Amino acid sequence: MDGLGPSPHDIRAAPPARAGGDGRHTAGSVQAVPHDVLPPDPFEDDPDDPARAFLDSDDHPGEPISSDERTELLADLSDLAVYQALLEPRGVRGIVVDCGECDEPHYHDWHLLRASLEQLLSDGRMRPHEPAFDPNPGDYVSWDYCRGFADGVTANESAY
Repeated sequence: MDGLGPSPHDIRAAPPARAGGDGRHTAGSVQAVPHDVLPPDPFEDDPDDPARAFLDSDDHPGEPISSDERTELLADLSDLAVYQALLEPRGVRGIVVDCGECDEPHYHDWHLLRASLEQLLSDGRMRPHEPAFDPNPGDYVSWDYCRGFADGVTANESAY
């Protein structure tokens, strides 16, 4: 992996905490170590290595997005900012999306969805990420709900 920085095998954990001059414990820093002093990688050359998907995804950038897709993503990011401004103060943590691939709802906090859309805009793809941990479905709303809520607020403000 030349040019991509140290591999996970070149980094070791920080040394144990030690007492500083004032008696407090201070932690060391991560230091590079030679590859040959580490134990062998149990998944080396394994085609089913679970980390291979992450390594392979960096080798193949996404397809460039079209100008229409770019326009739609910029509009989605703009809408997302409005939805967050309106709904986050009311306790809504983010948006739920029904996944067509796994038929499960995916819960995205505001910042995670924004980061994913920005990555799609810049890289042409979204990298996999960890799902929300034990989300409360009541804290998330659909994109359609957000749109309807924003339309309702706009209509109400226009009436006065």
